Amino acid sequence: MNSKKTIKIASIVGARPNFIKLAPVSLAIEEHNKNSNRQIKEVIIHTAQHYDDNISKIFFKELNIPEPHYNLGVGSGPHGWQTGEMLKRIEKVLIKEKPDILLAYGDTNSTLAGALAAVKLYIPVAHVEAGLRSFDKEMPEEINRILTDAISDYLFTTEDSAYKNLRLEGIPEKKIFFVGNVMIDTLKKFKIQSNKLKTSEKLGLKKHEYTLLTMHRPSNVDDKDSLKRILNALLKISKHIPVYFPAHPRTKKQIKLFGFQKYFSDSTIMLAEPMGYLDFLNLMINSRFVLTDSGGIQEETTVLNIPCLTLRKNTERPVTITEGTNTMVGDDTDKIIQEANKIIDGKYKKGKIPKFWDGKAAQRIVKILKERL
Repeated sequence: MNSKKTIKIASIVGARPNFIKLAPVSLAIEEHNKNSNRQIKEVIIHTAQHYDDNISKIFFKELNIPEPHYNLGVGSGPHGWQTGEMLKRIEKVLIKEKPDILLAYGDTNSTLAGALAAVKLYIPVAHVEAGLRSFDKEMPEEINRILTDAISDYLFTTEDSAYKNLRLEGIPEKKIFFVGNVMIDTLKKFKIQSNKLKTSEKLGLKKHEYTLLTMHRPSNVDDKDSLKRILNALLKISKHIPVYFPAHPRTKKQIKLFGFQKYFSDSTIMLAEPMGYLDFLNLMINSRFVLTDSGGIQEETTVLNIPCLTLRKNTERPVTITEGTNTMVGDDTDKIIQEANKIIDGKYKKGKIPKFWDGKAAQRIVKILKERL
């Protein structure tokens, strides 16, 4: 163990999923510092990959995340340009701060850029949520996951499949640590607070009598035929149960571009603005089921024991299917309707909570870093 009195950790975030994963780790660092002579100093670097207030700023406020020490203001753009801009700006911060380790969360462009910048400066990298694989290299996130894991020194995993994937890719066992799921730490911490908001009631949605939809992946929203197949399924489902859809600005743009506004004008598919974590969690808790193409929501619904239909052909989180409440439906109109009807008719499968999804993953991460740095 290093004899340095203070450990300096740089945390890289940039998008909604990163913020949710950062929150419990920052809290665990704070709790550690209250009870230890050996302090941990966290430097939060926000790339501003997501910069809209409803997608970025509100998450810091709601989740009690300390204000970022650096906001790099990168914004949106093509993958290569965005990752390159992040890499340049992160490198300057790391040279100035000289952290002992960099924490990279999840699978965004910010994750990869942070890991690359650090490893080029001989700064160790810890990847939170390592080893997840969809085996679909058309997903930008899959490339980010593989590359980040390949250059990381500490690989913190959420499920058994991640360990197997990493070992098959030649990652030494000594680098891999099964710690659980930090997203679930956040969910468990804020579940009661979220339920007090009564968001669903304020929106006129009856408890367990609506479905919640999220959809943002290019494979769904940039492909006109794929989006049409999904919307046709939603139109039929909405005749039996209302569908509430807080849509990403980019998704709304694509709906307008393809002339698909008609799906929302004469139906109970309610197109709405994006919302903060607590309001969205409230809607998820009180929904009958969720339709999504998000990875994190597959995990959250599993812990909440809410049926989840995933609008993708693959998942990097297989435990949500084998143990949880998740089912892959892709953009297959008939399959989406079929599985939705099972839920509505009370014939859907039951799930269980995976190992270590207990709200203590962040504490395990901080303990490991404290002991090894």
